[in-house]
This record gives sequence, C-alpha cells and structure tokens, in this order.
Amino acid sequence: MEINISELTGSLSLDSGDDYIPASARVYDNLRKRIISFDLPPETTLSRADLAKEYSVSNTPIREAMLRLEQDGLVKTFPQSKTVVTKIDIPKLNEIHFLRISVECETVRRAAEAQDPKLVAKLRAIIRMQQALSIDDAEIGMFNELDEAFHQTLIVSVGQLGLYRLIQSKSGHLARARRLDLSRGDKATNIVGAHGKIVDAIEAGDAIAAQAAMRRHLTGTVAHIESLKAENPNYFQMS
Repeated sequence: MEINISELTGSLSLDSGDDYIPASARVYDNLRKRIISFDLPPETTLSRADLAKEYSVSNTPIREAMLRLEQDGLVKTFPQSKTVVTKIDIPKLNEIHFLRISVECETVRRAAEAQDPKLVAKLRAIIRMQQALSIDDAEIGMFNELDEAFHQTLIVSVGQLGLYRLIQSKSGHLARARRLDLSRGDKATNIVGAHGKIVDAIEAGDAIAAQAAMRRHLTGTVAHIESLKAENPNYFQMS
C-alpha cells in the first residue's frame, strides 16, 4: 500500500525546517528507525567504517549521528573499542511516559476546546489508513509510522512542534517497548479504537473525555512492561 504520510499530515522529521537535510541527519533518522524496529536489536555492534560504506558518506556524518543516538540513549560508545545498541531502560522509559502523558493530555484538552473540523478530518483520515493496515502484520512498520503521525498532528495543531521533537528525541526506549507491544494480539486494533475515541471527544468538544481517552491510550504499553520484559528478556536492561 502506497501512503504518503507527509502529504497527509505535514509530517516533519526531527531535523525538518529546511529543504536541505544534512547527511548526518539522514543517517541518524534511518539508524533510529532501524533500532526502534529491532532491525538493529539491543547489543548489536555498530561499525562506523561499515556504516560509512553502507550510507555512502564520510566518517564525519556517522560520528555525528552516533553522538545524537548516544544522547538519545539508544547506543553506547566505548572509547577506543566499539559502539553498541543499548537495551531498553525501564526507568528512562517511565520518565518519557510521564512527560508524554502531561503534554498530550493538555494537547487534546486544547484541541477539544478549539473544535477544528480540519484537524478532526485529518485525524480521521489517519485512523482510516491505520484501520486498513491493522489486519496485515507485514505492514506493522507503516502502521507504526501512522501512529506517530496521529500524535504529531495533534501536538503540532496546538503549536508545540518543539515539544513534539523533544519527546521524539527522548522516546527511543518507550518506542521500542511500544513496537514489541504492537506485535501482540489485538494491539493494533485496540490502538485504532483508542484513536477513534480521542477524536470523537475532540469533535464533541469534551475536553475531559478527550483527556481520559488519551491517558488510557498512552498507558497501555507501560501497563504491559513486565510481561514484555518476561517475553523478551534479552531486549531489556535488567536491574
């Protein structure tokens, strides 16, 4: 299925703002997606020389991308040795979850008060595409991108693009846990239903219901952390 998320949502990468995207930003964005999707699972060793060859860039963009990934907590560099993909850190996951709930509950409150029909139409279009993809396990990557687009569209609609970028840059541990959770049972269907309830409340101008629906939605994966950890012990940092 061909879906242009950027055209639908006005999606911006973490480095958007100019037409020109530096090589280091492109490498960073792609490596981040690969880490979150477990194409590069925890404890994978990353060779800068091999990555420079793979991305057809010099060592400088690779070094800059690695620095940003380390700041995000997704890789750890051992001086004069190696760089490895980190395991999921639950305390850090809980920190960003706290921030995300705070920001997104306030976001839907403002969206409900504004009752912008264009925003509602855009969100419903994303939900329809998610619905179409939710029954196909092979489209889990695209489904996840649409999930992020849904939340980005909401946050940007209240003029908080900077906060969206901040949350995204710090959400690597949570994003990986959500990816594991997404592959379980009816999780994709449940996400579609949760998004629908959020938009219904926004369209009705019911700020309290919108906040409650968002809080329930964002708490889903965190509530499953212990079972996810038990099922994927090699992916989590053990305390």
